[in-house]
Amino acid sequence: MLNQRRNGEKKEELVAVAIDKDKGSQYALKWAVDHLLEKGQSVTLLHVKHRASSIPTPLGNNVALSDVNEDVAKAYKYQLDNQAKELFLPFRCFCTRKDIKCNEVIVEDTDIAKALCDYVKLNLVEILVVGAAPRSGFVRFKPTDIPSSISKAAPEFCSVYVIARGKISSVRSASCPLPNPPPRKQNQSSPISSQFNARLTQNSGSRAEKTPFAPRNLIEDVEIRSPFNRTQTQKIEAVGHHSQDPDYADPNLHGFSSSSQDSMSCSSSHTMDEMEAEMRRLKQELRQTMDLYSSACKEALCAKQKAMELHHWKIEEQQKLEDARVAEEAALAIAERERAKSKAAIEAAQAAQRIAELEAQKRIKAEMKAFKEAEEKKKVLDTLAQSDLRYRKYTIDEIEAATEYFVESRKIGEGGYGPVYKCYLDHTPVAIKVLRPDAAQGRSQFQQEVEVLSCIRHPNMVLLLGACPEYGCLVYEYMANGSLEDRLFLRGNSPVLPWQLRFRIAAEIGTALLFLHQTKPEPLVHRDLKPANILLDNNFVSKIGDVGLARLVPPSVADTVTQYRMTSTAGTFCYIDPEYQQTGMLGIKSDIYSLGIMLLQIITAKPPMGLTHHVERAIERGTFTDFLDPNVPDWPVEEALIFAKLALKCAELRRKDRPDLGKVVLPELNKLRALAEENISSSIFLGGSPRVSPFQSQPSLTSQETMTDPQLRQSGYESSRSRSSTSSFATERNQTDNYI
Repeated sequence: MLNQRRNGEKKEELVAVAIDKDKGSQYALKWAVDHLLEKGQSVTLLHVKHRASSIPTPLGNNVALSDVNEDVAKAYKYQLDNQAKELFLPFRCFCTRKDIKCNEVIVEDTDIAKALCDYVKLNLVEILVVGAAPRSGFVRFKPTDIPSSISKAAPEFCSVYVIARGKISSVRSASCPLPNPPPRKQNQSSPISSQFNARLTQNSGSRAEKTPFAPRNLIEDVEIRSPFNRTQTQKIEAVGHHSQDPDYADPNLHGFSSSSQDSMSCSSSHTMDEMEAEMRRLKQELRQTMDLYSSACKEALCAKQKAMELHHWKIEEQQKLEDARVAEEAALAIAERERAKSKAAIEAAQAAQRIAELEAQKRIKAEMKAFKEAEEKKKVLDTLAQSDLRYRKYTIDEIEAATEYFVESRKIGEGGYGPVYKCYLDHTPVAIKVLRPDAAQGRSQFQQEVEVLSCIRHPNMVLLLGACPEYGCLVYEYMANGSLEDRLFLRGNSPVLPWQLRFRIAAEIGTALLFLHQTKPEPLVHRDLKPANILLDNNFVSKIGDVGLARLVPPSVADTVTQYRMTSTAGTFCYIDPEYQQTGMLGIKSDIYSLGIMLLQIITAKPPMGLTHHVERAIERGTFTDFLDPNVPDWPVEEALIFAKLALKCAELRRKDRPDLGKVVLPELNKLRALAEENISSSIFLGGSPRVSPFQSQPSLTSQETMTDPQLRQSGYESSRSRSSTSSFATERNQTDNYI
């Protein structure tokens, strides 16, 4: 199929393969190499680049190329060109391994099928191989079938093969032969060239005839044609001829005697001498004439050369005059422009002087106005000092300046709410969570999180430093060691948490959760308690974050019952209370179930799916030690078993079977925490560097010892800022932080 004979010659067919980022292009090239090409042959790799008309922005929208700066448009087009060139790299490597020569072609157009067909028609491609269109049942709208469009619109002399997963999906064979290009015969000259050669020959001959310098030996062969000479010559020839013929007898000589014949021969010899003398004289005159002619020709050539030199000198002088005229005009134009600039500068100076006078007047008025505003602002500040400020309000300009306009390098995570950026505000490392415009329930979660975190303070709750309500931005304290989930599953090559830290973290979570449940006047239910929402600071102190789903239980309900019905459930699968998920009945014990699942993960470091069932079976079979996290070598088995049984009680399916957090769960966790404090050394080595024991800097606090809401309102925002500024922050991020 690859080679065919035309006019007795073996010709290689032109094969092209359409490539793109999809998997079908790889199948198409592999099939073409296996079935159409041989080693050493060439194939054309054809890619259609979509013509760019807009540029995407960090906010998700697009800006037209005509609306942006020219340098930005050039940089974006250069980036697209580099991406298109990098697309050929795997295909080029494959062809190199198969010993196939490849020609890379990039076509820019908005219609892929039309661009491919135009290239085939223009370059007389005989075989075109394309990958089949992707098919997926999850696509809402039917995608454009480009291979079918190519098969319909391709020229009739081209065969189109559509390849799907290494096999032929469809074939459209060529219906007519490839059009032959016009013949070209190199050995046969064109009529124009033959006429040119004839003209060249004729011109050379004429120049040879007109040359004044004839060879000297040609003068000897010149025939002198005069009437006299011609008669004498004829006579001489006649006499010579007759004298040489012995049988010749002239009738006019029959009557002459021998004496008369002698006299005639003497006269003939005399005539011959005269003729020879005349010939020598004529030849001498001819030589002189030719010498004169040669001298005249030489003088004519010298005169012609002098005339040409004079003409060239005249042209040069005219050119110099023209250059001088142009230079004079340019100098006059420059002088005119300088005069215009000088005039404009004088006018600008006068205008600047007038503006300066106006600005001086405005400055005086502005100073007076600023003085009045300062007096009013002082009064306002005095009023605000006595008012209640629950959190610092940042402007969007401060947020954009801190995040460098939400640059990708400062992004440390992203979730359902939106992306999270690490930056510095007020010389303090912070984490900024930005509400995504299309986030479901994002605005309500933002309001709920601001309301909750701005009214409460607890050592084990993430500190809200401020917010930008207009654009949904939350500013938190920066947690250097990321989330508990990342540390349990050793993401980012993080060190293993010892069992002492795990017991302490469990007690801290229980303390913070009890604080939420005992909030006055309305209890708070977190509803989304999981390891991913437990953040660790530089000293591995745990803090509960993401309270956007928290709900306040009404006082009338909280005083009489422990739960009330919600219209829709919320939370994370495997951590949601089964009874709440089925009935919608929300209560403080809904968080106890999530706490039980998380406690099991703390000692096992395993996924939550079916975790309670596996732990129960391990305890029944006596293989509980095998189910503990194998990365911790020195587990206290008895205390870990007590920890696991307590977690299983918290994860009971029925809410009434779960223990009370303040009376049962937290006392047990505090006992295990005390055991951990007794068995921990003065420093914990994490990642090879010693750290001060976090047990010494964070005492055990109960909900009664924490600051209540009225106290927070009295202390205001400044006290929270002073506490946050004294906390230690890591100068570099060790792991990917999670604030989602």
